[in-house]
Amino acid sequence: MDNLPNEQITSEPLNQKNKVPNELTELPEKGINPFVLMFIVIVIVTILTYILPAGQYERIEKDGRSVVDPTSFEFIESTPVGLLQMFSSIHAGMVEGSSIILFVFLFGGALGIMQATGALDSFIKFVAVRFGTKEKLLIPLMVLIFASLGTLIGSAEDALVYIAIIVPMTIALGFDALTGFAIVILGTLATGFISGITNPFNVGVAQSIAELPMYSGMGLRIAILAVFYIVTVMYIYFHAMKVKRNPELGEYGKFRREDHTMVDDNFKMSKRHSAALLILLLNFILLIYGVIKLGWYISEIGGLFLLSAIIMGMIGGLSSSKMANGFISGAGSMVSGALIIGVAQTILVIITSGGLLDTILYYAAGLVEYLPPAINAIGMFIVQMFLNFIVPSGSGQAALTMPIMAPLADIMGVTRQTAVLAFQLGDGISNMIFPTSGVLLAGLAVAGISFTKWVKWVLPFLMIQIIVAIIFLIIAQSIQYGPF
Repeated sequence: MDNLPNEQITSEPLNQKNKVPNELTELPEKGINPFVLMFIVIVIVTILTYILPAGQYERIEKDGRSVVDPTSFEFIESTPVGLLQMFSSIHAGMVEGSSIILFVFLFGGALGIMQATGALDSFIKFVAVRFGTKEKLLIPLMVLIFASLGTLIGSAEDALVYIAIIVPMTIALGFDALTGFAIVILGTLATGFISGITNPFNVGVAQSIAELPMYSGMGLRIAILAVFYIVTVMYIYFHAMKVKRNPELGEYGKFRREDHTMVDDNFKMSKRHSAALLILLLNFILLIYGVIKLGWYISEIGGLFLLSAIIMGMIGGLSSSKMANGFISGAGSMVSGALIIGVAQTILVIITSGGLLDTILYYAAGLVEYLPPAINAIGMFIVQMFLNFIVPSGSGQAALTMPIMAPLADIMGVTRQTAVLAFQLGDGISNMIFPTSGVLLAGLAVAGISFTKWVKWVLPFLMIQIIVAIIFLIIAQSIQYGPF
């Protein structure tokens, strides 16, 4: 993000010197452009609608949620997707993902106002001074904070709001953009969301469908959180220290290293900046309270950020015109991250239009059924991991698969609690690498990191996670993880 002067309020547009590149025209040139990658996948799934048979499960209402009837599958007449329909599905995907897309734009605009006050840049420099000799404490502390948000309240899309703040902070401390991005994304999703101690969006939905007591089996999930936390901190820490020793090895995305490393040891924040940051702190406190107690989602979160940004702008002395310009510039910097969410959603639109979603689920469940008993839970985990490619929503995948996996677990001698565990682990791990994950691609766009660079960096971490997940599934199966 911008490096605006901290000694005075400025109305200089965000896309000027020390700028955030306009993502619409300055997407990373190296590696595969995420839009190209998405289009290739769209073409492939369109072709599959001509090859694979269409099928359908009947849907029934359960606790106000539409779920599949696992005994009702039947093959139906194929409905292959034509060339024009493939392209028109992109618009349909945008409509399906509109709530998250608009949230990204709204957050970007709010962040643009906050940036225009200079308060965020002032805070980043303040942290750089305070942690100048204690930066090693920052990684475990920040990962713990984001992991707590993910595991307790199911933070996912709202993790995007922290990336633009944490990434420049880590660069100012001598690390790189990958370090900051990983702290937020791996902390929130790969450590917190995946362990789901009281996550309402994956464990909560899956357990209710499986007719398990809500949040039962918490002990093993706490152990999973602890192990994944240690793995995540160590993985990020070793990378950060490597960059600290040799900055040329770092990945800085769209941020310039030289813009964030020149910090005066005697730097102090102005009173205006301190007051504006107090509003931002209150914003996050209200966000957590609203999500936990009031059931807020992205509409309320986006509104809260916009309100906080306007108050910060008033405290910072910005005129209404300067705030409007900041909003427009900030929203404009989010164009590629917002649009990629809709393009990724197009894949599910085409699969559903071609009648392939239930067919894929039917054959996947059939594969698990014929696996040796000793690895049934592992088979469920692998199936859930790959199903996340076409249904990247945790609650959506639970509603689709658990009505089938729960009774299938009964047949195979696997406890339903283990089936839920296989789902949450498979869903969480694949969120870190599948290009259909709108949160991942939007976050990469905010940080300016290419998808291919991220995959190359995170792949060893994923292999470690998969091994840990399999170990915990073996433990769960051996102890008949329950209550049933």
